[in-house]
Amino acid sequence: MSAARAVALRVPGKVRRRRPAGHRARSRNSTTPAAQHHHELPKENHMTNIAVIGLGIMGLPMAKNLVTAGHTVTGYNRSPEKAQELAQAGGTAASSVAEAVNDAEVIITMVPDSPDVQAVVEGEDGVFANAPQGALWIDASTIRPDVAVNLAESARNAGIRPLDAPVSGGEQGAIDAALSIMVGGEKADFDAAQEVLGGVGKTIVHVGPSGSGQTVKAANQLIVAGNIQLLAEATVFLEAYGVDTDAALKVLGGGLAGSKVLDQKGQKMLDRNFEPGFRLALHNKDMGIVTAAAREAGVTIPLGAVVAQLISALVARGDGGLDHSGLFKLANELSGGDSAQK
Repeated sequence: MSAARAVALRVPGKVRRRRPAGHRARSRNSTTPAAQHHHELPKENHMTNIAVIGLGIMGLPMAKNLVTAGHTVTGYNRSPEKAQELAQAGGTAASSVAEAVNDAEVIITMVPDSPDVQAVVEGEDGVFANAPQGALWIDASTIRPDVAVNLAESARNAGIRPLDAPVSGGEQGAIDAALSIMVGGEKADFDAAQEVLGGVGKTIVHVGPSGSGQTVKAANQLIVAGNIQLLAEATVFLEAYGVDTDAALKVLGGGLAGSKVLDQKGQKMLDRNFEPGFRLALHNKDMGIVTAAAREAGVTIPLGAVVAQLISALVARGDGGLDHSGLFKLANELSGGDSAQK
């Protein structure tokens, strides 16, 4: 990309805030074209400098898709080989969160749980202390709604614009840039993030103020878990009668029983292939969020509570690293079947 093109794509008015006492700023070359013309840019909302923190099963393909969409993407991951894989795809590898976000106009975090998000955004080396004033922070992780609300307040106090934007669609959805994204936060910030979110998802909906995205994601995980469990039980039932299960799932998929869960998880169950697209350990964490939030709201979820216990049982016995379609293993074993992985 030419220097002129790089300048034309930057956001105007990005003012860095004063660092805390004792903070050592990263050295920078103030004579670069971007620095010389920083305050003279046209008022256009092109957000091209993106930092992606967390390059796992979901984060890495999302970051690669943002590179493909023409953005400048810097990635950080605790396992540095993932950042190097992003670099090979046209992005840049950073050695720390602070380095990744130093010039970022948009920061996307995609890490496993609430404590992980807190770890990468708080503290001297975190997002809040090192990102530019006015940067957008999009948390695509799945965490507790109350934590999302508290972190959003901390972000605003630090001059960062927060959005909680958990995603659904699994690894394949991330690879295909076809994720469903439920977004909580200020409407103006949601509007500003459209270009970036459109690079990783297809269904992108603003669902309310901060924390709302995480609440909708909790409901999503409740529905998905129930669907997977019922698909597992139906598959066990079909196999017990010697039915042509490939044909059975095909016809079921064309009727009211059809679902994305059936499309994406049915064959995995038939093949006893539970290579993770979304690990049972993570769904166990998500079901803990659902059950706790439901209790707090005074809502009963009897079927969800049972499925949560089944997932927890699989994790407790050592199957947490399997795909959540691994619920089939327990359903089959309870009926006397052998569900060893192939």
